[in-house]
Amino acid sequence: MKKMIVACLLAAPAIGAQAQYTGPGAEPTATSVKQLLDGGRDDQSVVLRGRLVKQLGGDRYQFADSTGQIQVDIDHRRWPAGQPISDTSLVELRGEYDKELVGTSEVDVHEIRVIK
Repeated sequence: MKKMIVACLLAAPAIGAQAQYTGPGAEPTATSVKQLLDGGRDDQSVVLRGRLVKQLGGDRYQFADSTGQIQVDIDHRRWPAGQPISDTSLVELRGEYDKELVGTSEVDVHEIRVIK
């Protein structure tokens, strides 16, 4: 039992070090809607920059950049507090691409940031 506790304590710093990596590959680079629709993988981390042009209902919105449009799912708790966002606001969305074989593919948004 003592060996197991010691092993866990030794492994803990290594786990924390991975979570703080900031080198190449740590952050996804900005992707265009066209790139995502043409070659995106299911569960791929994405960063999109553009505008939320329309609310489709509930948590679903239409997002557009200069290359196209895609549906995004934004839970109400993800909206930045005290920052209104309109269809003319430039935003950066970070999330995960949910690629569907049948139906509508979309981005599940984890973070919204207004770009000034």
